[in-house]
Amino acid sequence: MAEVSFICKRTVISTRPVQPGKFFPLSVLDHIMEHNHLRIVFYYQLPVVRKIGELTMKLRESISEMLSSFPIVVGRLIKSPEGRWMIKCNDAGLRMVEARARVTLDEWLRNVDREKELKLVHWEEMFHKPYFWSTFYVQITEFETGGLAIGLSCTHLLSDPKCATMLIKAWADTTLGGKIISPPSFRPLPSRKQEGDTPNHQPYFQMINHYKSVFGKPYAVSDIKQTTFTLEFKHEMVKRLIEMAGALPNGHKQELTPTPFEVLSALFWTSISKAKGIKGSLIDMSVSLDTRRKLHLDEGFFGNCTVYNMVKGDGLNENEVSKAAAAIKEVVSEMNKDRVMDLIEFLEQENIENPPWMTGYHLICANLENADPYSAIFEGNSSPVRVSYYLEPAVGPGQVLIYPSPGGDADFGRVVMVTLGEHEAENVLNDALIQQFSPTLLMSFSKELS
Repeated sequence: MAEVSFICKRTVISTRPVQPGKFFPLSVLDHIMEHNHLRIVFYYQLPVVRKIGELTMKLRESISEMLSSFPIVVGRLIKSPEGRWMIKCNDAGLRMVEARARVTLDEWLRNVDREKELKLVHWEEMFHKPYFWSTFYVQITEFETGGLAIGLSCTHLLSDPKCATMLIKAWADTTLGGKIISPPSFRPLPSRKQEGDTPNHQPYFQMINHYKSVFGKPYAVSDIKQTTFTLEFKHEMVKRLIEMAGALPNGHKQELTPTPFEVLSALFWTSISKAKGIKGSLIDMSVSLDTRRKLHLDEGFFGNCTVYNMVKGDGLNENEVSKAAAAIKEVVSEMNKDRVMDLIEFLEQENIENPPWMTGYHLICANLENADPYSAIFEGNSSPVRVSYYLEPAVGPGQVLIYPSPGGDADFGRVVMVTLGEHEAENVLNDALIQQFSPTLLMSFSKELS
């Protein structure tokens, strides 16, 4: 018997119609992510056990109210006269799927794996007629005895992980208090002309060259089955890792203390390189960051601010976590406002007709620390007990996604979601150095629900 049964799929529209004839152009950081999409699952153990379907009805009503503030979400994709994607705000709505799970939330979380979890987040590929295709989908799954999962999927063309999380937070605010606490803002990316920067600026090419290196490349098709596991590292363990990685092998200290993202990235970068059989260096890795703060955009900015930069593995080896952390820190520090704007200007000049598969060529390590998923509270003080992110399709050498732990585990607690081929995933999961930091296994693979 299937653990999840689907009840219905419906279209949900906003309660207030948008002004006729309104359009939203998309930025170059939007366009570059055209071939990717996101899936996110939020799990809740709510304090009140209702009749099946009662909570879903309440959430249906509040999402319609929330969507009035997100015309881009309920619009549809069309091409501009120049052949670029844009959104026509026509109140076409998003698709909502309602489902039931025949287990409790605790039973599900004890046995869930990638394949089962993706049953909680509906997704449909773009139709041959994009104008009739919903760009956002939500799925509400009610568990026995009061558990709830909310799945959101959307095209990365319109939203990065921060935006997608923001949408769920706005829905939660509307359900809980009747209004959105932090409304979205829809505005263009900043430009140097607006800010009066000097015309003689010399661009920085490292990030630009990273993007150029994947232009025109088909993504690597692999028949290796991808699987995902999730580990949680407690505050004290991440602190210990920072202390270890902050000291270089020759006894010298790094000039700046590495961050939790940098040390955990280094830990998994070295372990994955070992699992792939690479000796004498590390596999090249693409680091992904949200750059809203670097571009001085408000937290409510709705649109892609995700930027990638390459960390080269030459000159490093699988036993030097501290050197790997230093290399990541250097690349992250280079992703400042001027250099991100250099990239934006380059992409605007290129006018790329066929965007690359940004997650299809390199090992990806994404910093999702700014997403703030646990602030999405639908009822009482019930913040999510767990959140899972997926950058799809998972077609490249692997992904490492890093974001805060639930429950406010001091400052350094982190969740790490790793997607790899099954054999590599098993080797990384059992890596002796990773196990030294006593991570909690939140999700494994190849399990069956009892």
